[in-house]
Amino acid sequence: MCGRYTLFRLDQLLKNFPNLRIPPEMLSHFNIAPTQSVLAIANNHPDQLEIFHWGLVPSWAKDPSAGNRMINARAETLAEKPAFKTALRRRRCLVPADGFYEWRKEGGGIKTPMYIHLKSGEMMAFAGLWDVWHSPDGSMLPSLTIVTTAANPLMASIHDRMPAIVRKDDRARWLTAGEVEPKDMADILRPFPADEMEAYPVSTQVNKPANDSPDCIEKAETGLLF
Repeated sequence: MCGRYTLFRLDQLLKNFPNLRIPPEMLSHFNIAPTQSVLAIANNHPDQLEIFHWGLVPSWAKDPSAGNRMINARAETLAEKPAFKTALRRRRCLVPADGFYEWRKEGGGIKTPMYIHLKSGEMMAFAGLWDVWHSPDGSMLPSLTIVTTAANPLMASIHDRMPAIVRKDDRARWLTAGEVEPKDMADILRPFPADEMEAYPVSTQVNKPANDSPDCIEKAETGLLF
C-alpha cells in the first residue's frame, strides 16, 4: 500500500514539470497522510497542480466518509471495481512525491518505518485516480486515490505492495485527456525497477501524522541501506 509520503523539494518539482503552475499555498511536507489535502496533476488540467482530498470519494457516494476506505486502489482490479473503473478510463492524475514510507515487520510485532526514494534523487510521480463529490450544500470535494502495484524485489523485503510509480516517458500518456481503454494503461502500472530505488530505516516519529519535519526522513542508524 501507500499510506505516507513526502513532498518538499520545489526545485525538483519544477525540474520534472517545468511548465506547471504551482499554487502559492504549497508548503514542504515530510509526512503526508491519508485524509489530508494533497497536490496532484489531473488529466483535465495537465499544466497545473491542484488540491485534492486524499481518499477517493466517488461522485455517487452518500457522504465523504467513503474516502476513508479508498486511499489506495490495486492496479490489478481497477477495471473491475465500481469506484475505480470509470476513473481509470476518464480521470487519471499524477501525485508528485520525493519519497514514501512503508513499515517493515520485525519479530515480536515490531514494525520499523522505512523511507524509500530514488537513488538518482529525482522526484517520483505516483499514478492516481480522481473524482469530484458534490455536497448537498452545493460545495465540491475533489479527491484522489493512489494506485498500488505488486512489490519489486527491494520492496518485497518491506511490504508486498508499493505505489505505482509512473516513469517519465509514460507521464504524458497517463495524463491523456478524455476516455481511454484500461488495457492501454496496464503497462504503466508495473513495478518500478528495484535497482533504481533505495530504502533506509527512520525514526518512529513518522508514525504520527502530526510530526511533519525534516527529522522524519533522517536515517535512524547510519549505514543501514536496503
